[in-house]
Amino acid sequence: MIKDSLEDTISAISTAQGEGGIGIVRLSGKKALSVADKIFVCSGKARPKDFKSYSMHYGKIVEDGKIVDEVILTLMRGPKSYTRQDVVEINCHGGLLSLRRILELTLKHGCRLASPGEFTQRAFLNGRIDLIQAEAVIDVIRAKTDSALKVSLKQLDGKLSCQVDKIRRGLLNILAALEVNIDFPEEDIPVQDLVKISGELKTVDAQLIALLSSAFGGRILREGLHVVICGKPNVGKSSLLNALLKKERSIVTPVAGTTRDTIEELIDIKGIPVRIVDTAGILKPRNLIEKEAVKRSREQIDLADLLIILFDANGKLDGQDRKLIKGLKDRNVLAVINKIDLKRRIEKDEIVRFFPKIIELEARNGKNLDHLEKAIYDFVYQGKLLNPELILVSNLRHIQALADAQKLIGQARVLLADNSSVEFTAQNLKDACVYLDALLGKDFSADLLDKIFMDFCIGK
Repeated sequence: MIKDSLEDTISAISTAQGEGGIGIVRLSGKKALSVADKIFVCSGKARPKDFKSYSMHYGKIVEDGKIVDEVILTLMRGPKSYTRQDVVEINCHGGLLSLRRILELTLKHGCRLASPGEFTQRAFLNGRIDLIQAEAVIDVIRAKTDSALKVSLKQLDGKLSCQVDKIRRGLLNILAALEVNIDFPEEDIPVQDLVKISGELKTVDAQLIALLSSAFGGRILREGLHVVICGKPNVGKSSLLNALLKKERSIVTPVAGTTRDTIEELIDIKGIPVRIVDTAGILKPRNLIEKEAVKRSREQIDLADLLIILFDANGKLDGQDRKLIKGLKDRNVLAVINKIDLKRRIEKDEIVRFFPKIIELEARNGKNLDHLEKAIYDFVYQGKLLNPELILVSNLRHIQALADAQKLIGQARVLLADNSSVEFTAQNLKDACVYLDALLGKDFSADLLDKIFMDFCIGK
């Protein structure tokens, strides 16, 4: 079924919807040039089928002798193209009507509308990129910070793939040494060889563990850190959100309970994409509106990766504070005392019992805000500066496959140390290789590809 679809010539709009200076309609497949021949006209008698690869040509898209649009046509002949097939890109004016009319013409003359991510899927199926690189394409498009973009570009460049393949080849070498004993059981593996195999397996295990240690930071860069500001009414939650955003996003008044709904924004904190949520104050509801507001606040608190619990330096801890503190037990929490410019009345020692490290700041003028930003950064990277050359694992599918492979390798090391049957050790390593093969796309199913590419835009 997949191979059959590769025989089709596909077409799609590859630029975002809406008005723009330029729009692109992309074609890929064996009929791409013949379709272009039917709709593109330029000066002289030259036709797209005669153009050199990697060349651009000015002309017009024409239907029944009438001009549809002025365009620049770009030609990339396979196999040296994105999909390793003949690719034609028609750069037209970025109006929706022009793009649609050109797309309709390509469909009329023999193309099929591309499925989501089908151009990248063809690049994978035709061997230009592996599955990790294919998934990195959408991560590059969706990157929210410079750091996230760098990680995605490294994966697209094949840095993670090379590391995974290195681990895979190491496993295969170990398997080859074990298979000799399985094939010739009368010849026991010499002790020195077992020691060598054990050492090599330990090295592979350490490489996998090192990759997995980057998973939390990598996932945060890819998906964003979900941070929720919580606390009683009027402790300065909205002021803190505005300070972090460096703009007036939330309404701030001296009236307690001004915020009645959750407000979410995306910010960049030292390269980390942070989805920060301002919530309504946690209090005993006095009416249906406050009841709904508190409900939504608690829903956000339950979903958060990190919670910022805010206290008022000018206020005293009460039952509501203590109840909220108790509810945050075993959660990732940063305790913040706000309004430090006012007279101190808060019982700081009682807060320290639950949250040893406390950040003190003044949200309205941004004093000590950098301390909070550093604490958020340290939460993700455990106090270590992010090494721009580090290979991070960020995709949940990758993390799970690596974790499954590492678990099997750990079991294989135990079996080898216990002098168990070599066949059991070898089987564990074979199963680990299956996970790594699936990760790279050396072994895949149509369902897996559908799941991966369904979130891609149609023109990519």
